[in-house]
Amino acid sequence: MEIKMVRFFKILRVLPVVSFFCIWFTGCRDNSIRLVSVQEQSAAGNVLMKTIEVVCNKNAGIFIRYWEKANPEKSFVTVVSSGKKVHRFPLLLLKPAATYQYAVVTRTDKITRTLGEVRTFQTGELPMGIQEMVMPAEIQDPLPEAFAKGYTLIARRDLPGQMYLVNAKGQIVWYHTIKDAGFKVAHFTKQATLLTLVAPLSYPTSYGNEILEVSLAGDTVFHLKKGEKGFDKTIHHELFYNDQHQLVTLTLEKEVLDLSKAGGTKADTVTGDGILILDHKGNKVWEWSVFDVLDPLTDPQILNDRTDWLHANSLSVDTDGNYLLSFYLSGQLWKIDAKAGNVIWKLGRNGEYTFPRGGAFHESHAAYRNPRNQLMLFENGTDQQRSRVLTYTLDEQGHKAYLNRSIELPRHLYSERMGSAYWINDSSTLVCSAQANSVSLVNNRGAVLWRIRTGFAPYRAVFIDHLPLPYF
Repeated sequence: MEIKMVRFFKILRVLPVVSFFCIWFTGCRDNSIRLVSVQEQSAAGNVLMKTIEVVCNKNAGIFIRYWEKANPEKSFVTVVSSGKKVHRFPLLLLKPAATYQYAVVTRTDKITRTLGEVRTFQTGELPMGIQEMVMPAEIQDPLPEAFAKGYTLIARRDLPGQMYLVNAKGQIVWYHTIKDAGFKVAHFTKQATLLTLVAPLSYPTSYGNEILEVSLAGDTVFHLKKGEKGFDKTIHHELFYNDQHQLVTLTLEKEVLDLSKAGGTKADTVTGDGILILDHKGNKVWEWSVFDVLDPLTDPQILNDRTDWLHANSLSVDTDGNYLLSFYLSGQLWKIDAKAGNVIWKLGRNGEYTFPRGGAFHESHAAYRNPRNQLMLFENGTDQQRSRVLTYTLDEQGHKAYLNRSIELPRHLYSERMGSAYWINDSSTLVCSAQANSVSLVNNRGAVLWRIRTGFAPYRAVFIDHLPLPYF
């Protein structure tokens, strides 16, 4: 026994101390997380975003802490990426022409540790072609707090197609570009993605043949072309997810009908509207057509109107799950049963509701229920050459419409077509005056509190009260 112990300690004399402990503690190894590589990737055509790719030597929980070099006391962090070696972090809403610094941080059991050195990158100048799309905001202080903290989404239908998020200062803080198509409709989803209808210029105005959903990082989340799965009709004016995460769309419907009794032929084509519901994979769930519920021959002007009979321009879900569908040319809003497809009621010109004196609307866009359960719409106002924002309380049993608010917009915000009005709070409304190339925040008297001018005609302007990013 003594001889064996002597030999053991002779061996220890020639071994390094670290080797000794590795032998003494069976299985000892270096378990630390180390960086293998860090790469910076600029987003194609987007100077307000940078992607950092981090590769570690083993699966790890990693995040990025970053800050503008000129303002180091205000730093931001990304979400934690865990359970893998390769991590990808999009840094969003960066300032143009600014210097940023960042550090790669590992998190284990709520203990954080910086890996490697602090790194630096520079953002480029915002391209002049994009700067000219949104002019600096005209602001009358103070702005409502909710609006000051939020963002406005607008989209360009021309080429190249572009979407912009604009802050309360009128600054573009995010944008996304596609070269060969325009964004006809754009919605910000509950999943913090942008759901859009796109099409080349061969498609008119708000008509489209592709559904494209992208993340804030610019990644394609969903893409479906006309002719694929249940997408068998041209979509126009509307595209959004309902609470079942189904795609709700307005469609172009064509029927060949005998209009000889109205002075036409026995085979005239009438263009109308429909509703198409697709599941989140693009399979058809439900469809409806205006031809199912209304005979075109009941319209005495059908020969003049047959190429664009009623012109549906907005679709929304009512509080009971049924649909609210607005028609520009007929000056009506219909409520449609979301299951049976029958028309529950018609509101507007020659409709079933009574209005107070001076409270009726004519053409409308973007009709929906606001958070106060009031019907809200943008009235184009072609009869008076002046647009209004109108809100109603509806007595659906008695078919009476009570006018809650009528906001007459300044004449320079008149828009003969297109446009929208969305509730911000009880005293302010976000208004898109499309043909005035303006997006404005107005109070209940119609006074402009905030305004941006655009280098294009925005179809709508959608308010986003916050972006669900962890560093804001």
